Amino acid sequence: MRRLRSTLVLLAVLIGLGAYIYFYESKREPASEDGQKKAKVFASLDAGKIAEVTVKASAGDTTSLKKEGDRWKLVAPFASEADEAEVAGITSNLASLDVQRVVDEQAKDLQAFGLAAPKVEVAFKAEGDKAPRRLLIGDKTATGGDLYAKLADAPRVFLISGFLDTTFDRKTFDLRDKSMLKFDRDKLDAVEVRSEKQTIRFAKADDAWRLLEPLAVRADYGTVEGLIGRLSTGQMKSIAADEATDLGGYGIDKPAFTVTLGAGSARTALLVGKKTDEGAYFAKDAARPMVFTVESSLVDDLGKAPGDYRPKDLFEFRSFTGSRFEIARDGSTTVFEKRKGKDASAPETWAQTQPAKTVEEGKILDLLSKASNLRADSFVEKLPDGATQVAVIAAQFGDKKKAERVAFHKAGDDVFATRADEPGAMKLLATEWADTLKLLDAIK
Repeated sequence: MRRLRSTLVLLAVLIGLGAYIYFYESKREPASEDGQKKAKVFASLDAGKIAEVTVKASAGDTTSLKKEGDRWKLVAPFASEADEAEVAGITSNLASLDVQRVVDEQAKDLQAFGLAAPKVEVAFKAEGDKAPRRLLIGDKTATGGDLYAKLADAPRVFLISGFLDTTFDRKTFDLRDKSMLKFDRDKLDAVEVRSEKQTIRFAKADDAWRLLEPLAVRADYGTVEGLIGRLSTGQMKSIAADEATDLGGYGIDKPAFTVTLGAGSARTALLVGKKTDEGAYFAKDAARPMVFTVESSLVDDLGKAPGDYRPKDLFEFRSFTGSRFEIARDGSTTVFEKRKGKDASAPETWAQTQPAKTVEEGKILDLLSKASNLRADSFVEKLPDGATQVAVIAAQFGDKKKAERVAFHKAGDDVFATRADEPGAMKLLATEWADTLKLLDAIK
């Protein structure tokens, strides 16, 4: 017993010591290898105060950017919107840049460090600066973990972290805005994807997307929004021509895909041409003269079939949004309704109201959950010959008491569902329908 007590005491001491070390170390400032706090390359620099940046990349590009208000603009070698994330990566790393180690306080031979002709130069001006401050970056160290660097107006050579190589070594294309299209996603109310094979049109009303062409049916909200998201955040892969005069060479005179986005009377269009030798696709914003390339995965999305945009769920109804659920089968109708509590603070509960009987609410919720989660396994243009109706489910849901009605049919061992507001039929997994009937029979 005494030995156990001693072990527990030692364990408690070790836990306490570990906690002390953790909290102590977490509050210490980063230190260099000799235990000294690392100095900043640019002392007291606030990234938010940087107003101008010029980057000379190893590829030879020299790019100048200027901050206007809270936005960055590319001003040379041409005027353009800037890639805010790329510029923020440069400015934030300039402000936090540490001297890993001083190599030579009075370096004479800059060639040895790759600094006689620096591979990368970053010049910038912060608020209050009369002249630009310039960071020169040379070769990597033998181990590749650090980079040789110096300031243009000082002889000292020092090391900075090697991962910053790609942070500061940015070409003009990297720093320009690479958005394929510019549009207000929240205001979109129409989408059209046209190709030689098909035209798919969507319209938005009451925060729901609906397929208009080639079928007038419900559209899967997440799938449509996913396509819009790809177009909204999609980036150019490369620039083929800043001002293209002959679109035929890119296949854009007769586009493989034309995507039109509508927001009221405003229209934005993306034209997609032929495939490049590298596997990307030429594309063009109809409002701009440039031709650029886009990833092939975007083109795969544009080529989806209409059925890919249809919701697989038979019902929009859910037990937590519904107010009434009715199922007619074998000549009888069973109705479940949501009832208000005895007072304002009491929750609403589901009850069977036709034929009226007391049923455990959990059993009702199991049935409603199973039925409302029935999904189409595939879509067919019409019911097969000989199909017979075996049940009808009607439901109400939402604040506006939206109603939907789904009829169920059997053809041999196969089960199909149809909605009055949609053409064709949906084929279900027969086992899922059978499980739904078992829950209903358990209540009856």
